[in-house]
Amino acid sequence: MDEKSVAAGKRRNPVLTWLVWPLITLGIYYFVWWYKINREARDSGVEVRPGLAVLAVLIGWLIIVPPYISIFRTGERIARMQASVNRQPSCNGWIGLILSFFFGLHALYYQIELNRIWDQRIEGPIP
Repeated sequence: MDEKSVAAGKRRNPVLTWLVWPLITLGIYYFVWWYKINREARDSGVEVRPGLAVLAVLIGWLIIVPPYISIFRTGERIARMQASVNRQPSCNGWIGLILSFFFGLHALYYQIELNRIWDQRIEGPIP
């Protein structure tokens, strides 16, 4: 993965992403955000279909398992994105999965981890 492709992401306020925008939009923002972060992963060279990732969390609850698989795999994708900018991966899909059971804190965690990628991209590689 070349370093230019990682510039596709956007730095977002984690608290707004996790709590404020979903409350204001009655939960719709979460699905838009989920699509965007998976699209950013795809644009960074990580193999993912953003539409399927959203579908898993949107209607996957009917089967129970798909949302949790999507949450776990998205954490793994973020870790791969971190590695692509020569950063030690700090994102963990298991942590994201566990946090999803506590007020949806995985969204807060994942956005913080994504912001580290975009900050790294702005500041440049770690010497």
